[in-house]
Amino acid sequence: MARKTLTFTAATLGLGAILTTFSAGYRTAKAEEAFPPIGEFVDVTGGRVHYVQEGSGPHVILLHGAGGNLREFTFDLMDRLTDRYTVTAFDRPGLGYTDRVPGIATGALATEGDPPRAQARMLREAASMIGIESPIVVGHSMGGIISYAWAVEGLDEDSLVNAAAIVSLAGVTMPWPGDLGNYYTVNGSAFGGAVTIPLISALAPESRVRAGIEDIFAPQSSPEGYAEYIGAPLTLRVDSFRANVRQVNTLRPKVVEISARYPELTLPIEILHGTADTTVPIHVHAEEVIKVAPTARLTRLDGIGHMPQQTNPVETVAAINRAAERAGF
Repeated sequence: MARKTLTFTAATLGLGAILTTFSAGYRTAKAEEAFPPIGEFVDVTGGRVHYVQEGSGPHVILLHGAGGNLREFTFDLMDRLTDRYTVTAFDRPGLGYTDRVPGIATGALATEGDPPRAQARMLREAASMIGIESPIVVGHSMGGIISYAWAVEGLDEDSLVNAAAIVSLAGVTMPWPGDLGNYYTVNGSAFGGAVTIPLISALAPESRVRAGIEDIFAPQSSPEGYAEYIGAPLTLRVDSFRANVRQVNTLRPKVVEISARYPELTLPIEILHGTADTTVPIHVHAEEVIKVAPTARLTRLDGIGHMPQQTNPVETVAAINRAAERAGF
């Protein structure tokens, strides 16, 4: 009887795993059909990078946050900039349609994330290959720390793609107290990579995805059409899901290393951050980084949450223009 029970249990678990894999694969195919690449690809060391480039003038690079893709910027902000700048939005490594950083373990049981400086190096190589020079590097949320990593790379390399200025939009910039909670702890673990991520990828309802989008915008609401455009199902693909949670779950020690170099930075830094941001709190990040980065200037947005590039596009463009003027453009 015990042997039969164990056999039945194993068969049930095996069938469940097969069904989960099938469902996750089906949803991946549907996501990629609904939200195909909208830009071009450039081959770099160990992979390829997806980007959209429009406009003319000085170069501006746009880097999205955790769980996002370049559609974050092509929804609205890019069109507000292309009359003055050549604007390039990248999918960060592991997200959208950009490959992960070469050499990073990607299997179900792996836990390694793509480090910010390695992401910056991969995107700097892509920028060099498509002719970008002296860019203003704009990063939202986790893209913020990638923009600082881009500048720190420039401290150690004389390159045409070194940043002329940084603009941080609700950006992660400083080490935070405590941990990130069970969501990242579990999903960033080997167990999460093998079990919970495939389950969420296969079963997460659209209503939960929509609710998650609104949570990120709180206390504001997402713009009309944003949820339909942004391509959130792309991040629920198993490989992208794993990449995203591992990047976030392993981020803090990398932020400690990068932030130690902030006093060396001499390029203009403009920061736009909402006082009601609970995702990347202003008092932990923006209000602390201005104490150690000598050229950083903070513009506070009273009562604004985590998505200023969507809720406050006029102020966002103004911050980029200030950075450009300070850089001599």
